Amino acid sequence: MPPLWFLVGRFLAAGVLMAALALVLKRPFPRRPNDWLAYAALGVFANAAYLGLTYAALSRGLAAGIASIVASTNPLILALIAPRLLGEPLTRNKLLGMLLGFGGVVGVMLARTGTETARPEDVGLALLGVTANVASTILFKRAQGSNDLLAINTIQLLAAGLVLIPAATLIYGGPRVELSSAVVASFLYLVLILSVGASLLWFWLLSRGAASRVSAFYFLTPIFGIFFGALFLGESVGPGDGIGLVAVALGIVLVQRN
Repeated sequence: MPPLWFLVGRFLAAGVLMAALALVLKRPFPRRPNDWLAYAALGVFANAAYLGLTYAALSRGLAAGIASIVASTNPLILALIAPRLLGEPLTRNKLLGMLLGFGGVVGVMLARTGTETARPEDVGLALLGVTANVASTILFKRAQGSNDLLAINTIQLLAAGLVLIPAATLIYGGPRVELSSAVVASFLYLVLILSVGASLLWFWLLSRGAASRVSAFYFLTPIFGIFFGALFLGESVGPGDGIGLVAVALGIVLVQRN
């Protein structure tokens, strides 16, 4: 299945599932049109733009290791702009933790990519996606509408799926898929675990903590990728990976401290 059509199906399926759950549980949806627009924009930034641009960069040949490094700039960008836009102070511990966590990710990924390079335009696409994701975090923290997470995620996922349809049609034509057990299993996992479960958890964390602190957990993404690769794909794990994991863990601990 073309990657953007895969995202369309994923977001719409998750959005419909959340909508049904929200209606059954009688959860309150926003009453003001402006709030609907804000949460729809949240989906466009957090899902459609972030994942769409990242998928596009990867499909153009961007190395997975480089993409992981670019994705890990999210907490750094957010920490730099949060003092002005969210009133979250950039303390010495927080800055040191961000740099330590990012350094751990870079060390692990560069050791694995070897001499592999990335074209500037592909890195730019991925970085633009990260910037969109940072914008979604700022938007959520500043939103003044309904705070019901089921309602918010229903709106943002449906908006993300719908806004990607024109782009997917323009690039790939109509949707097409070759069904297999792997495709079905991957789709169900991404819909249920990530778009439903992880989205609810992510916004729940954001609603209860400083955005710059919560975003520090992005540093764990490539680290988990390494160990899942070893578990499911038989990829090797070396001493350098352990050192990088320690650096990431220490960085997160520092970020969480006052």
